[in-house]
Amino acid sequence: MDLILWRHAEAEDGNDDLARALTSTGRKQARKMAAWLAHQLAGQPVRVVASAARRAQETAQALTPHPEIDARLNPGARAAAYLEVCDWPRGDGRVVVLVGHQPTLGRAASLLLTGGELDWSLKKASIWWLQRRVKDGAVQYLLKAVHAPDL
Repeated sequence: MDLILWRHAEAEDGNDDLARALTSTGRKQARKMAAWLAHQLAGQPVRVVASAARRAQETAQALTPHPEIDARLNPGARAAAYLEVCDWPRGDGRVVVLVGHQPTLGRAASLLLTGGELDWSLKKASIWWLQRRVKDGAVQYLLKAVHAPDL
């Protein structure tokens, strides 16, 4: 199973956290990262899930016009909720892209790679691509890529 954790791009300030839209820089960041992801994922079945926050949905829409929306990815969610949304480590054969928020994305990445929740940071609009694979009969967890839109 492949899991891509994608932090939403730069968003406007605002009092209603779920209503904050992307800035013009954020829209550019989302487009750049989506173009890179589309190239990497070409021909693969992909499931894109975003939080109910407008900024996460706008980021996801740079990759697919109609991402799934799941409030379990909203700001303040638990790292374990992110894993529930994607059915880690079983999945359904599709690459799963979760578009969400800090600090939960960093905690989910550390949980997958170390077994514990640590406060790892993901830069705005960047991705961490994790993979669960079986090699020589042993389950391995691999950090396949870390990519930021300015690379």
